[in-house]
Amino acid sequence: MDICSEADALRMALEAKNIRANVYVGMRYWFPFTEEAIEQIKRDRITKLVVLPLYPQFSISTTGSSIRVLQRIFKEDAYLSRLPVSVILSWYQRQGYINSMADLIEKELGKFAKPEEVMIFFSAHGVPVSYVEEAGDPYKDQMEECIYLIMQELKARGIGNDHTLAYQSRVGPVQWLKPYTDEVLVEIGQKGVKSLLAVPISFVSEHIETLEEIDMEYKHLALESGIKNWGRVPALGCNSLFITDLADAVVEALPSAKALSASTENDEEAEYDPLRYLVKMFFGSILAFLLLLTPRVVLAFRNSLF
Repeated sequence: MDICSEADALRMALEAKNIRANVYVGMRYWFPFTEEAIEQIKRDRITKLVVLPLYPQFSISTTGSSIRVLQRIFKEDAYLSRLPVSVILSWYQRQGYINSMADLIEKELGKFAKPEEVMIFFSAHGVPVSYVEEAGDPYKDQMEECIYLIMQELKARGIGNDHTLAYQSRVGPVQWLKPYTDEVLVEIGQKGVKSLLAVPISFVSEHIETLEEIDMEYKHLALESGIKNWGRVPALGCNSLFITDLADAVVEALPSAKALSASTENDEEAEYDPLRYLVKMFFGSILAFLLLLTPRVVLAFRNSLF
């Protein structure tokens, strides 16, 4: 399921709520590029705008990076600089998202011969440790809270499987968030775990990091390490509960909007406290635009940095 399909599903979910909106897809490092989406926005002369990143958890390397690009473009354009804007910084704690993830996990557990013996293995995209420890990136805390909420929902359904979290997709010489997915897979295999359900927790669509990294590389490593029964939760894609919840998030963002403004003081604040800065910069909106920023571009982003 591609991002454009999710965009269409979101548009229809909004229409079902009597909200007519143009939904634009913009990506940082692949087609359609963010700049293309913005040019179309200008041609359509929308009056208000909502930015909806498809990253459930906030990170300065994903949502933060994308919003910085938008800010730069908007500062340089008279029309865009006056356009009321809202951004949804994160949505990992929304009940619709939590329930959607729990539904998928419960369904996949049911495919094992002994579901109660399966370890639930959450694999999240990693970020450099320095982002968290030096820049104050909330990604790690939000990821851990997200998994806690999902496991609490599963527990309420009578599902009490063991679970663990690890981080994938590290590159370059710097230290990334630990534990690493590949190392943990070897460890749990050596400890005697025989059944494992992989859950790509920071991805809402299928792409190279689910289809190749998890389905091929990590599956092979897991089976090689002694795990006998492997399963993988699919990405949410156009899951109806998930899409409806995203639409609800947009509706909740409608009451207010604020034009982007920039100053030296704001730029300095963004440098030292990006999350606080973004919260101050974006407040709400009445919808005429949704710019979907997808995790699928993270691989290219990593390569451009390292």
